[in-house]
Amino acid sequence: MRLISLVLQFLTLGLSIAGLQPAPVHRRDAPNPADLYPEHNISVPIDHFQNESMYSPHSDGMFNLRYFFDASHYKAGGPVIVLQGGETSIVGRLPYLQKGIVAQLAAATNGIGVILEHRYYGTSMPTANLSTENYRFLTTEQALADQAYFSRNIVFPGLEHLNLTAPGTAHIAYGGSYAGAFVAFLRIQYPDIYWGAISSSGVTEAIYDFWEYYEAHRKYAPPDCVQTQERLINVMDNILNSGDNETIDAFKSAFNASSFTYNDDFANTMSLSFGLWQGLNWDPAVSDPSFYYYCGNITNNSVLFNNSDLASSASEWIESGGWGNESSALTNRMLNFIGWSKAAYVDGVNNLDARYGAHNASAAKYTDKSLSNYGSLSWAYQYCTEWGYLQSGSTVPQNLLSLISRLVSIPYNMLVCNYAFGIYGPPDVDRVNKYGGFNISYPRLAIIGGEADPWRAASPLATLDMPDRLNDTSTVSEPIILIGGLAVHHWDENGLFPNETTTELPPAPVRDAQAQLAQSVQAWMMEWQQHCIVEPGSCN
Repeated sequence: MRLISLVLQFLTLGLSIAGLQPAPVHRRDAPNPADLYPEHNISVPIDHFQNESMYSPHSDGMFNLRYFFDASHYKAGGPVIVLQGGETSIVGRLPYLQKGIVAQLAAATNGIGVILEHRYYGTSMPTANLSTENYRFLTTEQALADQAYFSRNIVFPGLEHLNLTAPGTAHIAYGGSYAGAFVAFLRIQYPDIYWGAISSSGVTEAIYDFWEYYEAHRKYAPPDCVQTQERLINVMDNILNSGDNETIDAFKSAFNASSFTYNDDFANTMSLSFGLWQGLNWDPAVSDPSFYYYCGNITNNSVLFNNSDLASSASEWIESGGWGNESSALTNRMLNFIGWSKAAYVDGVNNLDARYGAHNASAAKYTDKSLSNYGSLSWAYQYCTEWGYLQSGSTVPQNLLSLISRLVSIPYNMLVCNYAFGIYGPPDVDRVNKYGGFNISYPRLAIIGGEADPWRAASPLATLDMPDRLNDTSTVSEPIILIGGLAVHHWDENGLFPNETTTELPPAPVRDAQAQLAQSVQAWMMEWQQHCIVEPGSCN
């Protein structure tokens, strides 16, 4: 990987990305947030729905749901701002409590900031292992009930003398991505508990076949990179589907990847780099610029790796792959695609099937049911049962050139569902979409997202083949905010300390969006104060 970093940093010079690589920020010498905020737990029911047969056999047990909080901004009458951690350990969310959106909103409203973990992630485990039977308690509605229970019952350590529970105290939820959809549903399902919610990049529409994921890349990524990717992937697919085993073997050998047993595993692996787009962020300390490094490689017309001896073969592959009329322009780019992919995914890997393969039903990533394997299993179980979002290449409309291999099919993406959980049918997306889907709307529910977010196509800000919510009127009660400037995934969530800000950072679209959110939440709290006056005794 050292080779990649050295080569790729040089190659960014060949790609114009003005405005996307901001000047370095002088970082404040601040404490590690993991050291700053003590870890706490609240005991919540394993099973909130004792009358629902899908959770049988039921459990009367309780489990520890982890949270962190910061009361440094709190003054009497302030809200509790709860960031839902979503599909990961919440330790990685702590910067939002220290200087991100939670800190900003708490400061603007004299509130308490909270980061709350989702069941079956991090240390918040309702069961002793991750068997499929035990995963019956991992549903969106159970997790929503967890957060409602938290807000009804929380007693913050050190603040035991204060009653900060809902509905007597205003609780406002924030979440990004899956958690963004989650908090939108929370506002609708528990309106008496959550006074407001902010859904950032919220994927409120569950979609089984989510081929649209890569359409943001097609629209917003550098055009030369997109066009080159389309052609190289199409060449690869045409070779792999040709039935010419000699050519297929030679092509895979160029990547040093002959040991892949299945061609779809090979094709999926060599498609991975285009997914790096989602890792871009306005904050250089958070952003992963690898997508632009990749583009800088595959659009460079000089051979950048030690594989120029393959030039004749590459030209032949391009010819047999259907792009012979562009062979002179694509040959060196194909060599760079091979060189990059080999360095990024193949070099140093002893067993490619074990690392990247999906077909081995006995692989540990499927069979290890210990709690430590939640990173492989928990979100997979959620998308296999309720959410979908299978990012396929096979179902991209035929009038488009797919940006990932068409060998990446729905059945291929379902292999984890088959082997890890014994699930062979599609997810029940209606269990999610009943909350409103694309058209979700509710008083004091903010919708925000980036214009270039690949998940936008599953959010209320989607524009492909559906009504454009941007034509709706954005109000203080229901803000609808699209962050421009090539913003990607929940860019409003992270922030800087005041002495770290510059004229460029945060960029104006992010700064304006965060200010608008703060103004909206302040307005919601003015409504809360009126509510407390109109209904005496309703507030703590």
